[in-house]
Amino acid sequence: MVTVLSWQVTRLGSPGEALELLEVPEPKVPGNGVLIQVEAAGVNFPDLLLCGGKYQEKPQIPFTPGLELAGRVVAAPKRYGEMLGERVAGLTSMPTGAFSEVVPISVADVLPIPESMEFEVAAAMPITYHTAHVALHRRAALKSGETLMVHGGAGGVGSAAIQIGRAAGAFVIATATGSARARACSALGANLALDLDQDEVVEMVKEATGGRGVDVVFDPVGGELFRLSQKCIAFEGRILTIGFSSGEIPSAAANHVLLKNYSLIGLHWGLYRKVAPEVVASTQRLLGELFTRGLIMPHIGASFDFSQVPEAIGVLESRSVVGKVVVARS
Repeated sequence: MVTVLSWQVTRLGSPGEALELLEVPEPKVPGNGVLIQVEAAGVNFPDLLLCGGKYQEKPQIPFTPGLELAGRVVAAPKRYGEMLGERVAGLTSMPTGAFSEVVPISVADVLPIPESMEFEVAAAMPITYHTAHVALHRRAALKSGETLMVHGGAGGVGSAAIQIGRAAGAFVIATATGSARARACSALGANLALDLDQDEVVEMVKEATGGRGVDVVFDPVGGELFRLSQKCIAFEGRILTIGFSSGEIPSAAANHVLLKNYSLIGLHWGLYRKVAPEVVASTQRLLGELFTRGLIMPHIGASFDFSQVPEAIGVLESRSVVGKVVVARS
C-alpha cells in the first residue's frame, strides 16, 4: 500500500494541539478529478478556525485543513490524461485539505498558472486574490480614477486588494494597525497609508479626497472599522463586507444608508465555486494576465517547511506577518 504524509486535525484546539503528522493511504484518483503532488500551500485564517472547530464548515475529525495549493498533476483518469505533469494551483474541499503530500482535486477546482509563476506564488493567490478581484470588479465595479479604502492592508487579502486596486487605476488609501504595518501598505503600493493607532483617519481621508470621501471600502475586518467606513464613504459609495477578522460583526442602521446614499455589498467568495464556477475560471485567467504584466505579486511574509504546518497556522493568530503565509516542500 502506498502511503503519504498528511497533517490531520485529530482533536480540536490550537494548531499545536490539534494537528498531527500522520502516514495515511495515498488517496484514490477521483473520477471527476486528479491527484496533485503538493509543492506549496497557502495558509489562511479559516485554517486556524478549522483547528479550533470555530469555522462555519465543521468537517468530521480527522480531517486535513488547507484551502489552496500548487503543485503538479501526478495521476488522472484517462479522460483527463492530458493534464498529467501540468503545473497548476488548486482549491481543496474538506476533509482532504492542502496540508498533505498528495491531494485529490476536482477538475473544476484546478486552476491553470503561468509558466513563469513559482509554486509558492501560485499557492498564495487563489483565496486572497480571487476574493479581492471579485469584490472590487464584479461586486463594487471599481472604476479607474475612483478612491478605494482598504482595511487590514498589511494582511493577505488586504495586500491583494491594494495591488488590484492600483492595477485598476484607483487611488488607494490603506489602513493598518501600527506604523510598521502602515509602511508595509505603502510598500505594497498604497497611495496613502494610515496608522490606526496614531492617525486621525476620518479627517485625513476627507483631506485626501477634497471632502468627498471614498468611493469604495474593502473591509475584511468589521467591528469599529465598519463604523469608521460609514463616516468616510462618499455619495453613491460602496462598502464591501468581506469578513470579520476583528471578531465583531457590526450592524448598520438602514436610515444611515438611505440618508448618505451609499450601498452595502457582501461577498462570500466561496459561494461562487458552487453557484457560478465560471467566475472562478475567468478570474484566474484575469489574475494570470495581471501577474504576467507585472501588476500584481503576492507579498509572502513568511514561508514555512511542510514539517512546520502548526507553526505556520499559529502565526496567523499573532497577526505578526505582513502579507501571505505559505508552506512549501523542501
